[in-house]
Amino acid sequence: MTQPWLHIVGIGEDGMDGLTPATRAVVEAAEVILGGDRHHTLSANPTAERIAWPSPFDAMIDTIRSLKGRRAVVLVTGDPLWFSVGARIGKAIPPAEITYHPQLSAFQLAAARMGWSLADVETLTVHGRPVEQMIAFIQPDQRLLILTTGAETPAQIAKFLTDRGFGQSPMTVLAAMGGKEEQRFDGTAATWSHIVPPFNTLAVDCIAAPDAALLPRVPGLPDDLFQSDGTMTKQEVRAVTVAKLMPMRGALLWDIGTGCGSVAIEWIRAARYARAIGIEPRADRRAMAAANALALGAPGLRIIDGEAPAVLEGLDKPDAIFIGGGLTSDVFPAAWAALRPLGRLVANAVTLESEAELFALHATHGGQLTKLSVQRAEPVGRLTGWKPHMTVTQWSLIKR
Repeated sequence: MTQPWLHIVGIGEDGMDGLTPATRAVVEAAEVILGGDRHHTLSANPTAERIAWPSPFDAMIDTIRSLKGRRAVVLVTGDPLWFSVGARIGKAIPPAEITYHPQLSAFQLAAARMGWSLADVETLTVHGRPVEQMIAFIQPDQRLLILTTGAETPAQIAKFLTDRGFGQSPMTVLAAMGGKEEQRFDGTAATWSHIVPPFNTLAVDCIAAPDAALLPRVPGLPDDLFQSDGTMTKQEVRAVTVAKLMPMRGALLWDIGTGCGSVAIEWIRAARYARAIGIEPRADRRAMAAANALALGAPGLRIIDGEAPAVLEGLDKPDAIFIGGGLTSDVFPAAWAALRPLGRLVANAVTLESEAELFALHATHGGQLTKLSVQRAEPVGRLTGWKPHMTVTQWSLIKR
């Protein structure tokens, strides 16, 4: 039976005093301790060999594996498995070889300081990640707890809130929680001017003005939120398309012919940690897709220059594929072969030629064919009439 040899210990601002007796004994008995400078300062063990986080950080796993056979401790902040490096280590080293020692997380401490129910709060991290990803969570009456990247992050988030009509949202920065140097900074997004410590947690109570932008995470954002040359998948069709693609936590979408990125962006926004690769041969459209991804809280959208099927080889296998442009007889076989089991494929067509391709594919592979027709009321002189959009033929199926 495999015996744990690696201890991953969460530690707080109160250092060794905050550890349980059993965990404290593990740290005091360690032969080697790996962690950041702050962690080493907080942990007392005069005899242990000290190792700093390796540079580049990707070398961490090899460094940790080299410690096997010794009494090894990795120190992290708070809960090792909640937005922490402990989860990353656990993917590379068998869980049976690891003992985790959780400490109170920054989220738990912040919720207690704010008097918020943690079950009713969105917990996010932008630490070492694009700050723009939090934009998707700006909703009326939503409370956010955010692990930040540094001292500048609260001001960046304050601007995101203000630009979207949430400038009156109360913001609180909490630093060194649980330690002797604990600090608190309160303000509102529109007037935020505090200079805060680099290591902090941000609490936001989202308050919407009457004219605030409403950006729900369900698909179907208004068309005018996207930079576009007019060829984008329109709002109503996009909502149906993303629903058929079924966004799921951590799932990967290939958006073939991504255009301005509207479908890929809605996919990313709809599920936690959803990922997307947009494939687009035109530089102007790739630029629009990148700008839209940042503005709408999907900075992780990966955009590739090229045309399918040539650029598909070597990409991570997708959980869903959308073909919104460039459907040809050679694109489907390559895409279908790459799609994971239970993967979803949706293809939209507006031309007679593309529609004929969908009819032929449906005859061979089955699935569902749908005709989507949308009309919007628009002024006709002093009156109002219905203006039809181009009818879309949609083919969707699940790989069994």
